[in-house]
Order: sequence, then C-alpha cells, then structure tokens
Amino acid sequence: MSSVNTDASPKAVPMRQLVDWRATFIAAFIAGSVFLIFVVLVVPVVFGNGDVATAIRNVGSIILGPTSLNEAEPLSIVMVLAALVVNYAIAILGTVLLAIIIHQWGLVTGIILGALFGFGLYLINNFLTSQLFPWFVFNTTWFVTAHILFGAIAGGTYEALEVERFVPVEPVDAVDNH
Repeated sequence: MSSVNTDASPKAVPMRQLVDWRATFIAAFIAGSVFLIFVVLVVPVVFGNGDVATAIRNVGSIILGPTSLNEAEPLSIVMVLAALVVNYAIAILGTVLLAIIIHQWGLVTGIILGALFGFGLYLINNFLTSQLFPWFVFNTTWFVTAHILFGAIAGGTYEALEVERFVPVEPVDAVDNH
C-alpha cells in the first residue's frame, strides 16, 4: 500500500491582521483637523465661548509656556505653529493608539470605541495637562465634546480607509532561539 494522504482539506494557517499605517495617519490628520476647527472656530464663533486667538494661545502654550497667554500681545505665527504642532502630535499619537486597539473590528465599532477612546483621551489630557501645565485653561463642556468627536472621527475614518492585510502567525516552536 502506498502512503497517500487521504485528508484532502488543507491545514488552515493561523493569520493575524496588520495595522494599516497609511489609514492611521490619514485618520489622524482628518480627526486632528476636525478637532482643531471645532476648538478654534466652532466653539468661539458659533457658541460665543471665547475667541479664536484664545484657543490658539491655549494650545500653543503647551510648547511656548504661560507667557503666550498674554492677550496684550498680538497673535503671532509662532503661536499658530506651536498650536498646530501640539494638535497634530497629539492627534497622531492618539490615532496610532486607537488604530492598534480597533484595527480588527468594523466601522461601527471603530466609531463607538473611538468616541469612548476620545473621552478617555479627554480625561488624560484634562488631568495630566492641568498637572504639567497649570495655566492651561479648559472649557470642559466643549473640550470633552471635541475629544469625543475626535475619537469617533479617528476610529471611523481609520476603519473606513483600512486595507485589511494579514500575515501568517509563526508557530512558537518554529522560532529559532540562537
């Protein structure tokens, strides 16, 4: 008798899904832009809660220090650039963490978990920032809304743009330990 394999079904290779970094950075830019527009323009202009310069000074003060909050000084390009750097650095970091968490789920889960993540990010920002930068002024109602909006947009955009790629999982016993 010959030793023919009668099992016609191939063995399933375990796979793991990769994070789509392109989608992550696009989602970070989009969500960070929406956050910035909301905090800098929508809240002060639409809701009459402060002004555009105050929001830019606040965010930029994380890099420039409390002296940048002096309203007697005109808003400078340095203050605007500092606010942009802080905003997008936090947006990228937050979206990278969010993408790592949600990359295996779908759009609705991405939006919901993103919104919850945004609320968590607000808590971290609120308490950590107030400890490290005591001059930073929060408008908590709109600031928490902006964070939840950021998370929902970051999670939803990531999931909408994600190209799902999988790689085989190497068995533990196949790893060379030399």
